[in-house]
Amino acid sequence: MDRYICSRLVREDLALNAALEASLKAGLPPANVSPNQGKFLYLLAMIRGARRILEIGTLGGYSTIWLARALPADGVLVSIEVKTEHAAVAKKNLQFARLSHKVSIMIGRAVETLEHLIEEKVEPFDLVFIDADKGNYPLYLQMVLALARAGTVIVCDNIVRNGRVGDSTCNASDVTGIRQYIDLVAGQSRVESTALQTVGSKGWDGFCISVVTA
Repeated sequence: MDRYICSRLVREDLALNAALEASLKAGLPPANVSPNQGKFLYLLAMIRGARRILEIGTLGGYSTIWLARALPADGVLVSIEVKTEHAAVAKKNLQFARLSHKVSIMIGRAVETLEHLIEEKVEPFDLVFIDADKGNYPLYLQMVLALARAGTVIVCDNIVRNGRVGDSTCNASDVTGIRQYIDLVAGQSRVESTALQTVGSKGWDGFCISVVTA
């Protein structure tokens, strides 16, 4: 089905294909979103009219390209990546996609980088995409809310984990991190949220989507 959907609704794209090939050649884990999921992020950013986007987890820059393409001419995307070698691949992929002028990759642990952004009192972000180490998702959410404003859209990836999140007997760190994240958004008075399961080339997983209301 993903092949069918992509063949009809997601055009072949030289820069995106090159980003996947370069990531594979560099030995990066195949953890990027699927093409139709990438376009979903692109459309969300367009619907929001995002001018400032924050991404936690760059990897090879595949989702970064999708998101950056939704930005207006004066738009900015800040992407956080802990591994220098991943960031190097992403920077080359963004350069090939002619998006380097819109994207700033910050290398380092996400918690420390987010703390820095908060301390610097940067302008709030319009859309945030969280796709990194699952155990820290709850902490990322709390920090992201300090970088958000009313109307900010927060998209959190990998919230189903092949159904393990709904299995009370599973206590792996990636699963408990997701559960805590969902509990946190559920208890936030200034956030409205829902989650959608996805089944496709990336297996059985899903997104949690939140809108900051105040």
